[in-house]
Amino acid sequence: MQMLSPYRVLDLTTERGLLCGQVLGDLGADVIKVEPPGGAPARRLGPFLNDEAHPDRSLYWWAYNRNKRSVTLDIDRPEGRALLRRMANSADFLIESFNPGEMAARGLGYEDLAALNPAVVYVSISAFGQDGPKATYADADLIIMAAGGPLMLTGDDDRPPVRLSVPQAYLHASADAAVGALAAHHESVRSGRGQRVDVAAQESVAMATQSWVLAAPLGSVEIRRMSGGVKIGELNIPLVWPARDGYIALTFLFGTALGVFTRKLMHYICERGLCDQATRDKDWIAFGDQLASGAEPISEFERVVEIVRSFTRSHTKAELLQFALERGFLMTPITTIEEVVKSPQLESRGYWQSVEHPELGRSIRYPGPFAKFSATPIAYRHRPPTVGEHNREVYCGELGLSAAELAGLAEKGIV
Repeated sequence: MQMLSPYRVLDLTTERGLLCGQVLGDLGADVIKVEPPGGAPARRLGPFLNDEAHPDRSLYWWAYNRNKRSVTLDIDRPEGRALLRRMANSADFLIESFNPGEMAARGLGYEDLAALNPAVVYVSISAFGQDGPKATYADADLIIMAAGGPLMLTGDDDRPPVRLSVPQAYLHASADAAVGALAAHHESVRSGRGQRVDVAAQESVAMATQSWVLAAPLGSVEIRRMSGGVKIGELNIPLVWPARDGYIALTFLFGTALGVFTRKLMHYICERGLCDQATRDKDWIAFGDQLASGAEPISEFERVVEIVRSFTRSHTKAELLQFALERGFLMTPITTIEEVVKSPQLESRGYWQSVEHPELGRSIRYPGPFAKFSATPIAYRHRPPTVGEHNREVYCGELGLSAAELAGLAEKGIV
C-alpha cells in the first residue's frame, strides 16, 4: 500500500496545476483528471510523439499526468455540475486552477462543496491568489516571473531581462500546492474538517529569488543580473565558466566558508604555471572584505578572474571534474539534456522508469520518482490516460450510472 492509496483527488486543473495532481498520484492517491469533452487544452501542447499532433500523443501531457485516471465532463452544464458534486461527496481533495471566482460562479466553489463534504481539502492554484487587486489580472509564465522577482535576475547586464526557456512559475506553484494539500489533509484526518488552500504563483516564485528578496526591505545591496553570474555593487561575480567543450559551474568566492576552496584552486593554478606566487598567496579568506574596503581594487579581482577563466577554458568538462574530485575544488560540469539522460549516477539509482503504453504497443522511458521511500516506494501505476479513458469505470462502476445513462450524457456532449 502506498501512502495516499485510500484517498481520492478530483483534478480539475489546467496546465497551471497539473503537476500538483501528479505528485499526489505518485504518492498513491486515486487521482481522477476531470477534462472537458474532447480533452483538456494541455493535450494540444507540443512536442508530440513522432510529431503527430494528437491529444493522446502530447509529451507535455505525458510529463504531468501519470498516475491519473481520466473522465470527461462539461462542468458548464447543469448535468455536468451535478455529476461533479456527486464525485465530490466522496473526494478527499479537489484541486483547480481556474481564474478566481469561476468555480464559485458555477456553484462549485469551496463553500458549495464543503457544505456537501466538510472534510474536503479544496486547493486553488492561480497567478496572484484568490483576492487582492491583481487577482483577476491576465497571466503567463513571463508575467508571473516578472511580478515575483526572478525575471530581474536572468539575462545579460547590458540588456533587458530574459525569461527562462522552460516555463517555471506554475511548477513552483503546483509543488507548493501539493505540500499545502498534504498539510491541510493531515488536519482534516485529525479534525474531520477540510479547508481551502490558496496558492498564488507570484508568491511561490518570489521564493526563487533566494535571500535576495530580503535585500530591499533590509537596506542591503540588491543583486543585479549578469550573464553567467551575479552583480553585487561594482563586483561582477561569475558563476558559469567556459570549458573546452562546454561550461562548468565554479564557486570562486571568499570568506571563511568558501575562501579555503579558492585558495586551493589558486595553488593548483600556480602549479600549472598560470599565475605567479604573489597571486597564489593572496589572502583569499579576507579578499572579499579587501575588495569592499578598497584595499584590493576591483581591477585586481577582474585580473584574477581572467587567470581562472584561462585555466578552465583549456580543459574539458570531464578533466575539470576530475581535478575537482582529486583536489577538492568547488566545480562541476554543466550537463546537456543528452548527458542527463545518459548519466551514470541516475542509471545506478534506477531513476529512469519504463512505462507501458498499450495503445502504442510499446513502453516509454520516463523520468523517475521525485523521492525514494524505503517502505512505501513510488510506483508508476498508470501511464498518462487517454481522453475520457475511464468514463465507464468511474461513472458506471463507481457512481452507479447505467450504460444507457452514460450513452445519453455522451450524446448530449456532457461527457
